[in-house]
Amino acid sequence: MKKIIAILFLLCILVSLAGGDSGMWLPHQIEALNLKSEGLELDPATLFKEDGTGLMSAVVYLGGGTGEFVSPEGLILTNHHVAFGAIQRASTEESDYISKGFLAKTREEEIPAHGYIADVLIKYEEVTAQIETAVSDEMDYLEKYKAIEKVEKELIAVAEQTGPDIRARIQSMYEGNVYYLFYFKRLRDIRIAYAPPKDLGNFGGDIDNWMWPRHTCDFAILRAYVSEENEGKPYSKENVPYKPKSIIPISTFGVKAGDFSFVMGYPGRTYRNDTVYEVEFDMDRMAKSIENFEDIIHFFEEKSAENKATEIKYAGKIKGLNNAVKNYKGKLEGMQKADLLQRKKEMQADFIGWTKRQNEKDYNYQQNLQNISAFVERYSDYYWKNQSITTLTSSYFGPSLLAQAHTIYRTAKELQKPNMERESGFQDRNLPYLRQRIELAERGYDLETDKAFFKFILNNLEQQPPSQHPRALADLLKQKKAGRNAFVDSLYRNTVLDNVEKRLQLLDESPEALIELNDPMLELAAELETELGKLREKSKALSQERKELKKIYLHGLLQKNDHQLAPDANGTLRLTFGEVKGYSPRDAVYYKPVTTLSGVIEKDKGEEPFNVPEKLKKLYQERNFGAYRDDHLDDVPVCFLNTTCVTGGNSGSPTLNAKGELVGIIFDMTYESVIGDYYIIPEFQRTISVDIRYVLFIVDKFAGASHLLKELGM
Repeated sequence: MKKIIAILFLLCILVSLAGGDSGMWLPHQIEALNLKSEGLELDPATLFKEDGTGLMSAVVYLGGGTGEFVSPEGLILTNHHVAFGAIQRASTEESDYISKGFLAKTREEEIPAHGYIADVLIKYEEVTAQIETAVSDEMDYLEKYKAIEKVEKELIAVAEQTGPDIRARIQSMYEGNVYYLFYFKRLRDIRIAYAPPKDLGNFGGDIDNWMWPRHTCDFAILRAYVSEENEGKPYSKENVPYKPKSIIPISTFGVKAGDFSFVMGYPGRTYRNDTVYEVEFDMDRMAKSIENFEDIIHFFEEKSAENKATEIKYAGKIKGLNNAVKNYKGKLEGMQKADLLQRKKEMQADFIGWTKRQNEKDYNYQQNLQNISAFVERYSDYYWKNQSITTLTSSYFGPSLLAQAHTIYRTAKELQKPNMERESGFQDRNLPYLRQRIELAERGYDLETDKAFFKFILNNLEQQPPSQHPRALADLLKQKKAGRNAFVDSLYRNTVLDNVEKRLQLLDESPEALIELNDPMLELAAELETELGKLREKSKALSQERKELKKIYLHGLLQKNDHQLAPDANGTLRLTFGEVKGYSPRDAVYYKPVTTLSGVIEKDKGEEPFNVPEKLKKLYQERNFGAYRDDHLDDVPVCFLNTTCVTGGNSGSPTLNAKGELVGIIFDMTYESVIGDYYIIPEFQRTISVDIRYVLFIVDKFAGASHLLKELGM
């Protein structure tokens, strides 16, 4: 009987890998996946090479999204929504690139993608031993955190001495069971070559977001530049196009149901190895966040309706918040339908049953799970008590001017310390990005709107329990609304921070000099920082405690799965594979895996978010499809589905066929599959890509960008 159970267990592993897989695998794990039997026609060993010639080296991290080199002259394909921040920052009422799109007819016309970088992975190496020797059992959690942080900073500093544009970071896998040091070449001069108008790049808007069938032309074309010495330097007219060692070839042969496909990219975060207690906490967090996000969206939409310039400045924030709301709603619906908490409980019971049959005397897994449960309960109390103050100084959720005041004051405090003793974000290596953050903030906020938003936040804070009020605002929050509003008016009237040049100048001042200015915004930021500093220390200790508890649990899961367990996504390069396939979301409904230009026309309502440009309608009416027509569909293919598993951060990732050729660009998941961040349901797990033929059709027939088409090898 035991032999039968063992055989069945092995079959379950093999079946889970066959025809698709639920993991996001690191480059060194690829060869163990047996991808040739799945349909890959390439030698898996050629996907990642430390000499930079492997296909994975053509995939770049764009600081929150993914892109891929597709020309020897540094052209990068990514999503319109990944490039949206750059498009928004470049836009004005006179040059509204969001609405009208942008095309550089020559390289000289390409415009800076302000705030964007492209990191090219060079290599990575295991540094677990160096990390583990830094800690001892005698240390408390905070001491352990700081000891590990110190070693990480030292390893990163040594790594970054290997080249003037080398950027390094350390990531733990399996909650600290393994650590890797990643080396990147950082390209700092990124420019926009082409962006379609919003009516194409964001067709369907928030209504279609996370949905299928989808008809969005979600792509943009960027270009990376370097110095003549091939160093990644900031924007300069003297810079030249970067020549990547690896580029991804483009295929116009398309896809059909059943085709093998794979995706390479930089997924942000998944939580598939979390316990039931952590999932329970996240469900509560998401439910409360939805209400808060919707209030903020409503506020900014009202303000945007009053003024076109304000609309442009807050377009990215509204888009991001809407995206998060729909994602959270999809996750919660999926969790409830799948009865995820019960499934997690059953998985943990199965895990405990397995541990009892092992000879692992060094680990009490049952007690470990109880400790995790107790920790999550304590952490939940901490999280909600301190959420208000941490978001108040956030550049995304708080008033922009207060967030900048806090950045200035905290930078001044950190610069009093030796470089290696500062928080990572304030080390010398990051100071240029701090200055850039202050500069770019000017393009994303309006002073009067920011002041109104501050009042809005205070009104929301006043309705929360007093225990959650920041100490610096406790007395103010006891006042009536008129008093709070007068306080905010006084802050904005008497601060010098409404001038971006002044803000940049103050970055070089000492904390004492800042306080001597008697600027009320800086004084408030300083008060908040006193409380935030203590919270960060507690957060570090809690972070280390959680990691140590989860490290034990993940050690057991690795043993149970014979190490055939993909680490959760954490912003590092991963590969996932699957087949092109439709799905049935509910009874009597089946979704085909490919949409077409006919579907775009069918959705046209003549107004946002379903407004088809006249030129595209004419191309369709004349059936001017060129080489992009699919013979089987007798139409231009627009988007397609496959069974790969992706998440935020994968946006812009290349979808490749069995030969390693680009056939699509990832931009979304289906509504039913967003639960995949926590738990994979194979029958629902689908990723959405824009078909590369639709991309080329728009570049060629709609934009008339023959120079780009030629550079892409078409």
